[in-house]
Amino acid sequence: MKKVVVASVLAVAAGTAYYLPAALALEDDQSQGAQSSQITIKDPAEYNAYTNAVGQSAPAAKASAIEQFLQQYPNSVVKEDMLEQLMAAYEQSGQADKELDAANRLLQVNPNNLRALTIVVYMEKKATGDQAKLDDAATKAKAALAAPKPPSLSDAEYQKLKAATTPIFQDAIAADAAAKKDYKTAIEAYTAELKAYTDPAQTQAGPGLLATYNLGNAYVSQDPKDLVNGVWFLTRAAQFAPAGYKDQIEKAAEYWYKKYHGGMDGFDQVKALTQANLFPTDAYKPVAAPPPPSPQDLAHQAVTSTPDLKTLALADKEFILANGNQEDAEKVWAVLKDVTAEVPGTVVTATADSVQLAVSDDAKASQKADFTINMKTPLKDIPAVGAQVKYVGTFDSYTQNPPMIILKEGEAPAAAKKPAAKKPVRRTHGM
Repeated sequence: MKKVVVASVLAVAAGTAYYLPAALALEDDQSQGAQSSQITIKDPAEYNAYTNAVGQSAPAAKASAIEQFLQQYPNSVVKEDMLEQLMAAYEQSGQADKELDAANRLLQVNPNNLRALTIVVYMEKKATGDQAKLDDAATKAKAALAAPKPPSLSDAEYQKLKAATTPIFQDAIAADAAAKKDYKTAIEAYTAELKAYTDPAQTQAGPGLLATYNLGNAYVSQDPKDLVNGVWFLTRAAQFAPAGYKDQIEKAAEYWYKKYHGGMDGFDQVKALTQANLFPTDAYKPVAAPPPPSPQDLAHQAVTSTPDLKTLALADKEFILANGNQEDAEKVWAVLKDVTAEVPGTVVTATADSVQLAVSDDAKASQKADFTINMKTPLKDIPAVGAQVKYVGTFDSYTQNPPMIILKEGEAPAAAKKPAAKKPVRRTHGM
């Protein structure tokens, strides 16, 4: 009867946003062995198969030997350990699909295995556009965050593993929420991801930098938008973005800053603050621009700044009637009432007795009528919806809500008379 120490080491690549962090690997076998459980393999043949499999140095050969071991001993006491080593072997040999399969098989043995959960969550999150996989990644990420400490790990090893995996899990939860436009949850998860990084440099490149950018986007995408926080994290992301992306991200930050503040003064100070700090500081207090004039204010400005209201364009008169206070609207109506004029527009509805037109640009864009022409005599040819027409009518009344100007005595414009045909000149012989 021989004893074997479980040595679960998941060797993973590191260095870019596209690979799992090296911190997922444990310390050397001795450091882990001091804290791990003692597992006994009673069958000498099984033990020999085990030592042969784990003793392989080439990743492909090791994966093949472990697969053979698991097929021969499907209920081995070291099954979980072997599946962990199988994931590592497939990772080292660049076989991502088989690594994912090994991780899913491991989760059937231990649903709380953090390394297996990390592999599945990480790979499913990369399946861009596949909401079902994103949902599953988020579900497994939440389970992983709540998983208990494995008994085989020391407290120090467990904290190291949690530090390496928590950002991955939070990022998956955030990505799933953002894809569903659940920006509140996305903001919470991206914030938790950034707080989970133990080294500030981790937020200046790779997944941490991407999370910073995504957090800024989530703030400006939610309803209502949080431009103060959105500007901060977009600006922060721009400070560390690679050259090919820096300009684009900074332009987005500038756009939202100007929209909130009304100008670009103070933005250089914001850039300096975000360069030095991951989260907003007390010194970051952008001032909101004054609100734009209300439609009623704009209508009043038009009335008070125009000496002769008759000179206003029809669209301006309509705007004042629809948005002005009672006094301003009555001043404009006084110059329109009982005036006969030609009104061009797009037919919204039409009968023989009445045609409703979209005349202003806004009315045409929304396909809503803002003029009603009540006919003097019934129309013989009723215009089709969408037709471009002109009618002559006399301004009769208006309503402010809904906005509608009503004309009476409507009729088609008088057709221009054709010039009389010239009589041919009679030519005589000899001329």
